[in-house]
Amino acid sequence: MNFKDLFFSKDDKFNITMSAKIINTTIILILGILFWNYAFNKLNYESQGLSIFFEFKYKFLYGFFMTIIISIFSLLFSLIIGTLLAIGQKSNFLPLHFFTKIFIEIIRGTPLIVQIYLFFYVVGTALNIENRYIMGVLIMATFSGAYVAEIIRGGIDSIDKSQIESAKALAFTNFQRYRYIIFPQVIKRVLPSLAGQFASLIKDSSLLSIIAVNEFTKNVQEVDSLTFTPIENYAVLAIGYILLTYPISHLSKKLEKRFSYGN
Repeated sequence: MNFKDLFFSKDDKFNITMSAKIINTTIILILGILFWNYAFNKLNYESQGLSIFFEFKYKFLYGFFMTIIISIFSLLFSLIIGTLLAIGQKSNFLPLHFFTKIFIEIIRGTPLIVQIYLFFYVVGTALNIENRYIMGVLIMATFSGAYVAEIIRGGIDSIDKSQIESAKALAFTNFQRYRYIIFPQVIKRVLPSLAGQFASLIKDSSLLSIIAVNEFTKNVQEVDSLTFTPIENYAVLAIGYILLTYPISHLSKKLEKRFSYGN
């Protein structure tokens, strides 16, 4: 029992924690505003303030929600791809086993920007897919799927081998082992990591701007080319991505505490 447990109730500890967060946030905001003003004075930069946001708010909001849509569909497909790749790595069929391992290593070992160019101009042309948004989702799903596959594989490897042996002794098929023994435990163990991967997926989707997908980053760049106010525009971009990723990062921490092995 620590000092807080002796002298404070659970509600008191919650209030103290919230107060500390509010104070820290306030201090950071004040320091940020002071530094912002100092930087403007140093650069002799005339700020346009919020007028840029209100003038091009529809452009910003369209890109913001387009990033959400692309990220959601990419996540759903990456879960399917990642699950199939993870199962393929565990397959006793050697061609499938080695194909999935090599595929994952190639995707994880090459920069996303290179994959975007290759998938869009080579794979997209070969498959006659002209829609940039569909290709953007497929690219992000494939890229994220390789990382999801490693997360799920790690979850499968964490299952005690005695459970697998027991399932074999009971004459479970491979499907039954995964359905009733492995996946119910794996899902609980990998949820925090998957939440973190989703946050990374949202930020990585900004690279789709290079193939003219009108997501958040692309729209901000277009506004900047019209207004020549990079600080205001990219401040909006930064705040937008924080609004998208912070709830997921917070959820990831909550899931880690809830599903920690100590519980």
